[in-house]
Amino acid sequence: MSERPVAVVTGASTGIGEASARRSASDGFRVVCAARRVRRVAQLAAEIDGIGVGCDVTSAADVSELAEAAGSSVALLVNNAGGALGLDRLEVAPLELWRQMYETNALGMVAVTQALLPALRAAHGTIITITSIAADQTYEGGGGYCAAKAAERVLSDALRLELNGEPIRICDIAPGLTKTEEFALTRFGGDRDRADAVYAGVPEPLTAEDLAECVSWVAGLPHHVNVDRLLVRPLAQATTFKVNRQA
Repeated sequence: MSERPVAVVTGASTGIGEASARRSASDGFRVVCAARRVRRVAQLAAEIDGIGVGCDVTSAADVSELAEAAGSSVALLVNNAGGALGLDRLEVAPLELWRQMYETNALGMVAVTQALLPALRAAHGTIITITSIAADQTYEGGGGYCAAKAAERVLSDALRLELNGEPIRICDIAPGLTKTEEFALTRFGGDRDRADAVYAGVPEPLTAEDLAECVSWVAGLPHHVNVDRLLVRPLAQATTFKVNRQA
């Protein structure tokens, strides 16, 4: 039996990353599950017969260890590590939180991609970066997060131009309102009431599994088909700021 192709998923300890790791394993990949929380990725890896790697994408040493664990051939990279911190207006925003968002979302994506490019070339691989509809439309208090996600999008577009002619596909998947266990809770520093209010009254927000399905579809298309950008919203959401909320 031939060896399974390797997929690397960052931010795999929860949410979209965890769901994408599970779905990729069911699609036949040997998944390298990377995240800062070592115990959680180790447990996930054990459940899906993958490899768990503790990795902070802002750490050069961690990213180097991730590349070593992934090996010389990587068929799929899912750049998912990142997230939002705060909902502060620009005039009062703590810049340290903005720096952290930019480093984890944008620079982390670049660092991991750089480290894995030789292995992706060897496998004629696919790079999928989880951005956000926040890259398209900003909103009050969202300047820092929107800027970080827009940066990820521009970086993906630049990479596609730079690698044109090489056998590597590059896709940006941009989710809308997606309810996961930690995204909003992390954004609001553990404030459960503020986190729950994000999804209040929304009939069916997207789930992590919905986005994992999108990752699977993009990765599973014939290799000559490149989905540059896939924008995905729940039916209840028309734009970042127009959402049907039921009483």
